[in-house]
Amino acid sequence: MGKIILRLDRVMADRKMSLNELSEKVGVSNVNLSKIKTGKISAVRFSTLEAICEALKCQPGDILEYSPDDTAAV
Repeated sequence: MGKIILRLDRVMADRKMSLNELSEKVGVSNVNLSKIKTGKISAVRFSTLEAICEALKCQPGDILEYSPDDTAAV
């Protein structure tokens, strides 16, 4: 089975936006945004994803990436 990779750190760096600034714009705590940024979450609300995309002026696909499991191809 594949996995979802979070690219929030990359998008934030491209937009030169700090965690504190994004937290203020999105209305989500630094701790929760940090968990999203490091991929230490199992779910994200669409409303949160929408707010992040609005603040960073990006698409959900810029933040989320699907990586197929290559071990099955062996």
